[in-house]
Amino acid sequence: MPISDDRERRDSRRLVIVRHAKSAWPDGVPDPERPLNARRRRDAPAAGRWIRDRIGHLDAVVCSPATRTRQTWRLLAGELTGPPAAVFDDRVYAASVDTLLAVVRALPDDVGTALLVSHNPGVAELVAALTGEELEMKTSAIAVVGFGGSWADIASGRAVVVDQATPRGS
Repeated sequence: MPISDDRERRDSRRLVIVRHAKSAWPDGVPDPERPLNARRRRDAPAAGRWIRDRIGHLDAVVCSPATRTRQTWRLLAGELTGPPAAVFDDRVYAASVDTLLAVVRALPDDVGTALLVSHNPGVAELVAALTGEELEMKTSAIAVVGFGGSWADIASGRAVVVDQATPRGS
């Protein structure tokens, strides 16, 4: 249902939380540099199509700088129309829920829908902290969290799960 009141539209926020697609475990490769595995490179575009069809326009993207999250974003973004440039934030790699909350709270208020691409257990803990719901965040899982007000004011228990999926490529 479209929001008709301009103030309500401005104060309505959606945070799209994505766990990176399945990574490979090559010998001798440090964790931050692990790439996606071949089979799961199909899942990230499927996640992008789901976001394109269910979410639409994104105003901002914050992504872990790890290789697997960068690859997930690149493949996901390839399915979107006019995606924004991602911000690769070192704080998002292996982040605690408190750190992820700080990143989200720092989003500018002209952002209505933001995408966060990160890792478990942080993404699952973030969903639980914001909504009180514990979702299984498998690789390529998406949780869409909605709330009203400013990003700076987002707090535990103030948001709701609007949608969720774990898209798989064929």
